[in-house]
Amino acid sequence: MDYAHILNHLGENRDQYFGAVSPPIVQTSNFAFNSLDSFRASMGNELGTHMYTRGNNPTVQILRKKLAALESAEDCLVFASGSGAIANAVISQVNQGDHIVCVQSAYSWTNKLLKEFLPRFGVSTTFVDGKDLVAMENAIQEHTKVLFLESPTSMHMELQDLPACAEIAKRHGLVSIIDNSYASPYYQRPIEMGIDIVTHSGTKYINGHSDIVCGVVCASHEIISRMFSKEYMTLGGIISPHDASQILRGLRTLPLRMKQSNASAGIICDFLGTHQAVEAVYYPHHPSFVQYELAHKQMSGCGGLFAVQFKTDSRDKMETFFNSLTRFLLAVSWGGHESLVLPAVALYDIPGKENPDMPVGFVRFYIGLEDAEILMEDIKNALADW
Repeated sequence: MDYAHILNHLGENRDQYFGAVSPPIVQTSNFAFNSLDSFRASMGNELGTHMYTRGNNPTVQILRKKLAALESAEDCLVFASGSGAIANAVISQVNQGDHIVCVQSAYSWTNKLLKEFLPRFGVSTTFVDGKDLVAMENAIQEHTKVLFLESPTSMHMELQDLPACAEIAKRHGLVSIIDNSYASPYYQRPIEMGIDIVTHSGTKYINGHSDIVCGVVCASHEIISRMFSKEYMTLGGIISPHDASQILRGLRTLPLRMKQSNASAGIICDFLGTHQAVEAVYYPHHPSFVQYELAHKQMSGCGGLFAVQFKTDSRDKMETFFNSLTRFLLAVSWGGHESLVLPAVALYDIPGKENPDMPVGFVRFYIGLEDAEILMEDIKNALADW
């Protein structure tokens, strides 16, 4: 794939905006027409023309073209959040009485959509172990319409065999949807493996600078056109031209950022994998990972997200560890320039919420763009008393 062309040239018709190297932010809500015929033509093709920014905006359109090309998709829509993208993708494929099969351990807001929101409208979901293809196929019912995947998942990094899942979906007439946020289109392109719809939290690697929230849906022209005219335009969860411009800027460095995070995460996982305080490392390209071979088969890299199970059930010990870190921030998201930790103990005893189904010693790390040796030294110092 020619990343240099996609990221630096595709969709950028510089002769239309004075040869500017960076495309302009077309910060307008409305577009005017010089004739009734052109106005009428746009009314009949809002996805392909510019009439109203809630539909199609020139700055957003450049971003759409690049993201679609990166995912080997025919078209793309960009949303105000990753949750918005997932919700639109799923809702666009189901009606009252329909059924969804979804992998266990999907993103928390995906779970909320499927467990709490859609049942209000007569749409049910069966959750299955994504590693078990037989269980996945057995969960399919007469009214099943969607197979929802997330590979790898963002906590235990569990994979699904994407070509096999795509084949199951096609055999049963289902639409396959995947959350591809973990790997980004740089390291995994599910459409090339037969998946129908790819979603992203573009807040993560696609933007990469922790300053914009956005979501992405990539699919065929047919799926995107139908979604545009119904869910996208009706629900209105669009991204602004200014935010689209920021994402275009962040996207320029996607290969560089992915390579840096991937390389540093590999070094730190190797260190933690041999540390006396560590029981397990969950990183798809680490040799100890149970799905290591599958990960190498369908992912050319991993990025910076992994998890560790420490050998302790002491909250005090874990809290001392986190309070000793100086180079890692405590935060829930990931994919930006900064390195992060999300400890299971931070999710315990929150009023109104159940404790997570994770042991005290479980920690999710994200490795950003800092030097791996500096981050590793920080972890060593925090583990000095173990």
